[in-house]
Amino acid sequence: MDDKARLEEFEARINAGEKIEPKDWMPEEYRKNLIRMISQHAHSEIVGMLPEGNWLTRAPSLRRKLVLLAKIQDEAGHGLYLYNAAETLGISREELLDNLHTGKAKYSSIFNYPTHTWADIGAIGWLVDGAAMVNQVSLMRTSYGPYARAMVRICKEEAFHNRQGYELIAELCAGTPEQKQMAQDALNRWWGPSLQMFGPDDKHSVHSEQSLRWKIKAESNESLRQKFINMTVPQAEARGLTIPDPELVFHPETKTYSYGPINWDEFFNVIKGNGFLNKQRLKTRNEAHDRGHWVRQAAEAYAQKHKQ
Repeated sequence: MDDKARLEEFEARINAGEKIEPKDWMPEEYRKNLIRMISQHAHSEIVGMLPEGNWLTRAPSLRRKLVLLAKIQDEAGHGLYLYNAAETLGISREELLDNLHTGKAKYSSIFNYPTHTWADIGAIGWLVDGAAMVNQVSLMRTSYGPYARAMVRICKEEAFHNRQGYELIAELCAGTPEQKQMAQDALNRWWGPSLQMFGPDDKHSVHSEQSLRWKIKAESNESLRQKFINMTVPQAEARGLTIPDPELVFHPETKTYSYGPINWDEFFNVIKGNGFLNKQRLKTRNEAHDRGHWVRQAAEAYAQKHKQ
């Protein structure tokens, strides 16, 4: 078949709800878009370990320390699943990591914000992982088989992370006035960046139209953001917290919320590398990668020896 006929068959399969597998024919733009999206997702899982790892030695109890450690280990596993999925598209792990470490590839802008207090760890679990969970549940319906299957376990673990974060915030809200204020302060700082995680509305997104047509994405950015807001606002109100948006209004007839403008100038500024911790995050990742060089060498030598 010529490329036009192949494309028609490809799109017919997607529209019929079939999964595209690694050995199937696919348009080059589909492959490139998936590599960009999956690698950005993988990088976000790995870089996302850093703001939480910063609090491991300062967790307020052994239980909290164990829960946080388990969560960080989960994030490393998520990165592994996603790098494996990206590799099925013909890109090597080395190239993926090199793109991250040189700044060529992006990761979620939210991980360039600092964690000032223990409440920030709760806010990451409740808000950041909550936003990730909303997005990733929709990705279980993505048209690329390896990506969709990776999402099954990731979503189960993200649900645990979200509950862990909300429990931490709820405990602070039930504590002293100072502890509740600490939770409110974390909500104030993380709410805006959490909404930005879904990306701009699809009219201003370079990749959204094609991603939606080929079902790489199952839902629009705005639809996912609205689901997150509808889910999260009642949780904040149940703990006596105030969403930092004076224009937030509940509409009982649709059971949904309208909300104020999102600071996209801040979002794009962070993406360009001008966030609080962009340079520090990449420096830390590069140093960790360099320190692990001998481990990778040893593993490769062991594998080579047992292959012979």
